[in-house]
Amino acid sequence: MNRLGLTLLFLAVFALLVALMWWGYRNRRKRQADLPAFPAVPQGLLEQVRGGKTEPLLPPSTGVYASTVTDRSWQDRVAVGDVGFRADATAHLLPNGLLFDRTGATPVWIPAESVRAARTEAGIAGKVMGGGGLLVVRWAVGEHEFDTGFRADDKDDYDTWVPAIGALNPEVANGE
Repeated sequence: MNRLGLTLLFLAVFALLVALMWWGYRNRRKRQADLPAFPAVPQGLLEQVRGGKTEPLLPPSTGVYASTVTDRSWQDRVAVGDVGFRADATAHLLPNGLLFDRTGATPVWIPAESVRAARTEAGIAGKVMGGGGLLVVRWAVGEHEFDTGFRADDKDDYDTWVPAIGALNPEVANGE
């Protein structure tokens, strides 16, 4: 086979792989069509946070929003909307919830009453690190549960963020 033939073969295989990835993501989106709408950021909150006009429970933490997955698997990335995509973000812990202010993507808002737990993990769809390299928040919308992963620039933040996020929802913190 000559150089042109090998190049065309490579391009054909590459195009096939891209098409299969697109097809798989499209089918995942169809399977997840029954997921409820995610909570919207309360009106005016984003502007207040960005303007420094809120009283956060902890100082903001910068890093990378890794993704949101369903509780079925740490690899079952949510394909509805853009919550499954990575983005630089700043996490803000507020008395009424957790806000991931993402650069170039829609913000992700987790109301305090939706929080189920917080922990550190080695990975989530879109980002795998060493043990305890990601902050993962388990939360619910209706009867559906999700895990949202965030890799902070300063991993020491996790020591204060995990218990503080867990304390957002007193019903969960008290084991009810």
